[in-house]
Amino acid sequence: MKNEQKTQKTAQLLAAALPYIQQYQGKTMVVKYGGNAMGDNLVETSFARDIVLMKLVGINPIVVHGGGPQIAKLLEKIGKKTEFINGMRVTDDETMDVVEMVLGGLVNKEIVNLINSNGGRAIGLTGKDGELLRAKKLSPNNADSSTKVSEIIDLGHVGEVSSVNKDLLNFFTDGDFLPIIAPIGVGDDGRSYNINADLVAGKVAEAVQAEKLILMTNTQGVLDGDGALVSTATSRLIENLINAGVISDGMLPKINSALSAIGNGVTRAHIIDGRVCHALLLEIFTNEGIGTLIQAE
Repeated sequence: MKNEQKTQKTAQLLAAALPYIQQYQGKTMVVKYGGNAMGDNLVETSFARDIVLMKLVGINPIVVHGGGPQIAKLLEKIGKKTEFINGMRVTDDETMDVVEMVLGGLVNKEIVNLINSNGGRAIGLTGKDGELLRAKKLSPNNADSSTKVSEIIDLGHVGEVSSVNKDLLNFFTDGDFLPIIAPIGVGDDGRSYNINADLVAGKVAEAVQAEKLILMTNTQGVLDGDGALVSTATSRLIENLINAGVISDGMLPKINSALSAIGNGVTRAHIIDGRVCHALLLEIFTNEGIGTLIQAE
């Protein structure tokens, strides 16, 4: 009897997913896969299977990945100290070499292999391949609290996206490949730039006019002032939470990426817990979802 009930429940779940499969067939979804979600074999495998299933039912996923913990581990191993300013890693020439090795080599190829071993056709790219991500140097302002004087901070090889080669991405998705993108861009001067993966995912989503931008992280989603999950939020509510100081620090790049995306043609943005097995399927193909949906007013 228990097996029969379990089978019936599985059938109901599959039937409930059908309207979403029909709705999103032929649509593009950009998924940011965070470095913090890597290392748990069960979670990694469920992520890979989710991406493969999305492709099989007619969705075109594009994955942008991070790798902060892996970069930090290698820098520590070689005795290189890391400095952060306003949450961004100062990236000198030596650090940039490590970033390229870790993101463009180790992490990118691990994800490609993971997806391919689960039946997908993944192809690994950095923003330097085919000039996929054109970048410019990021020079944020910093105001000294004592003097109120603003200064330009030199973060080295830290950049922001100036353009995305959407034709290259369309070439791969039309060929039934799954693009896996490391967030390294190239400037007009030919220099490599380390770019925040959340911001890259948002700009890629804008460029391809994605149906969804999904940012996988190591929190439930957006939390309110009482620490409760905000299941659905408008851009106005998010801005209120930022102004109240509820959203801060490492969540800000994700939120800024999401707000920019929905303000520039992306239908919906989601922030979900990447530590949950099959988080993508739960968010895309169920009524309840598991994270925060952000949409325009």
